[in-house]
Amino acid sequence: MADDALTRLLTERDLGVLATLKRDGRPQLSTVNYHYDPDRALIRISVTADRAKTRNLMRDPRASLHVSSEDGWSWAVAEGTADLSPVAAGPHDEAVEELIDLYRAIRGEHPDWDDYRRAMAADRRLVVRLRVERLYGRPPQN
Repeated sequence: MADDALTRLLTERDLGVLATLKRDGRPQLSTVNYHYDPDRALIRISVTADRAKTRNLMRDPRASLHVSSEDGWSWAVAEGTADLSPVAAGPHDEAVEELIDLYRAIRGEHPDWDDYRRAMAADRRLVVRLRVERLYGRPPQN
């Protein structure tokens, strides 16, 4: 029952805190938008290639995502191992197609997909795919 409530919390929200590991072992925390697919136990996050979280995941793919309810009293932590898509190199490559799929899952349709495609390649964006191996937290009290 608690796992279902935690999964629901993770599915219903799209803003969380991603924790990756710095070279010295301390956590590096970033607030991120994400999408969780419970059928695949997969969290996806759009990041840029030059960010600390991306470099950390290239070196050590272990990560956690913390998500809380609106009031902050219920929370879930999804731990797992991340893999990274290729960096978007052109407006019509596979990385951009996955970024479009992720955007749609989080926000719906974009007003200008051509502009979005150009921006993803210019920003050198990629997708973090975090496979959830453990989920724990404090489920909402109903």
